[in-house]
Amino acid sequence: MNYITRLALILFVSVTAFAQKTEYALEKNIAYYATAPDAYAKERCVLDLYYPKNTKDFAVIVWFHGGGLTGGDKEIPQALKDKGYAILGVGYRLSPKVKAENCIEDAAAAIAWTFQNISKYGGSDKKIFISGHSAGAYLASMAVLDKKWLGKHGIDANRIAGAIPFSGQMITHFTARQEKGFKEKQPTIDDMAPLFHVRADAPPMLLITGDRELEMLGRYEENAYMARMMKLVGHQDTRLVEIGGYGHMMADPAYPLLLEEMKRILHPKS
Repeated sequence: MNYITRLALILFVSVTAFAQKTEYALEKNIAYYATAPDAYAKERCVLDLYYPKNTKDFAVIVWFHGGGLTGGDKEIPQALKDKGYAILGVGYRLSPKVKAENCIEDAAAAIAWTFQNISKYGGSDKKIFISGHSAGAYLASMAVLDKKWLGKHGIDANRIAGAIPFSGQMITHFTARQEKGFKEKQPTIDDMAPLFHVRADAPPMLLITGDRELEMLGRYEENAYMARMMKLVGHQDTRLVEIGGYGHMMADPAYPLLLEEMKRILHPKS
């Protein structure tokens, strides 16, 4: 093969590889309520959708931002982009304008929108994963474990492919406790706690926290208790990962764990 032929072959392979590279689209501020509950919801209850174009049956990550249920905005983490999956960055109403239960209501509505609409973009409603950081992880956990929230939309929470909360509260969220007059460091487990809703038939869960000595309050221990109780009630697929050396802001090293968990569930070894 002469030099010109080799060069032509290299150029052909390079152009072909570039042409076959997956392209992604971004649609912003999609309202996920058919009719917004109030004017504030019309402003906050929107999502951004980042998805692979001209692709079929792709998996989806529904991502809830953190901020204590009192702050933060929808986001699409850069570390999750361009991996062959869709990412939904979800906005939701915030305390004190609404109660903590309204935040969960919004989270469930966004997940329901995903089940009802992702196929229009080429995605699969059998491959929907729920994740988020801190308050977002709390919302993800509540929407997955307490089946009533998605049940209001006619959706069985067990259809979710997997939940991967980052440093989420597993006891009652401190904002929900504050609404009831409890102090921040007064542990509470009521029906606003993911721990209250442990069940054997839940989707797979990977609980990720920072270092127990560096984390916010008792965040590692809450997740360790959740993992133990899920096992005791008979759940077969709850795992806990503690990321040493990181405190509450542990998302960067957790993103690869999320992606690996998705691969484990989507492509189980036979």
